[in-house]
Amino acid sequence: MLGCTFSAQSRPVGAGLVLRDTLEVDDIGEKYVFVTGCDSGFGNLLCKKLDRKGFACCGCLTEKGADDLKRVAGPKLKTVLLNVTSQDSIQKAMEWTKKEVGDKGLWGIVNNAGRALPMGPSEWMRIEDFQCILKVNMEGVIAMTMTFLRDINYFGVNVCIIEPGFFKTAVTSLEPQERELHRLWNQLSPEVKASYGDKYLDKYIKVQRLIMNAVCDADLSKVTNCMEHAVTAAYPRTRYSAGWDAKLIWIPLSYMPSFVVDLGLKLVLPRPSQASEPDLIHNVSFRVNSKG
Repeated sequence: MLGCTFSAQSRPVGAGLVLRDTLEVDDIGEKYVFVTGCDSGFGNLLCKKLDRKGFACCGCLTEKGADDLKRVAGPKLKTVLLNVTSQDSIQKAMEWTKKEVGDKGLWGIVNNAGRALPMGPSEWMRIEDFQCILKVNMEGVIAMTMTFLRDINYFGVNVCIIEPGFFKTAVTSLEPQERELHRLWNQLSPEVKASYGDKYLDKYIKVQRLIMNAVCDADLSKVTNCMEHAVTAAYPRTRYSAGWDAKLIWIPLSYMPSFVVDLGLKLVLPRPSQASEPDLIHNVSFRVNSKG
């Protein structure tokens, strides 16, 4: 009886949650959304989808990206050049947005702009390589959010996180990735190169091609549907995961112990020529407190 009772009560609750998830905000055509990184990929597709719903505003890095988007969009969609690594550019975009939205205010901001390169083994990279990624993916998001609006729940502002897997966009294109790997390899010292071996780079690139071709999804709408729901839903979710690899690999791995992730990488990535077997007690110090 307990099982039957639970089942009977869970059905209306489940149906209610599904219905709640489909509810949209009112007066969508009167709202403005600012989207960063609209030149291509997720941001470009999202702007087209939001334009069809009646939203306006977006930000592009290049004039070509802005012109291409305006050619296929309706009259309500407006574009402005934006470089999220420049506070001056962000400030100008904010002033432009203020004039566009007027008294209606800004309904939402989608921090979509991002980059993945340079990317490679951490030993191959320099501080500047990490900084150029963080300047877009972290500092750019913070600067945009702090400039445009406050993400504070007390004032009715919802913050949604989209956690996609790998999709076929400019960010995951193999050619620039391999070009960057060659650049990183060429800047290594002869000693470091020798520790990896002459064939390591080619093996690494082959593994990367295999992985990217296996997991990259061509259907970008799986991500933009999540973005669209976060912007239009009366009750947006806190987190969205898009793509089978995000749901089955990357997000579950984030909850795993570190040694599980390390083991997975060790099994997948090629082995350096001078790699040594790990010693279980290597670099572990012990302190014994003797009494009496």
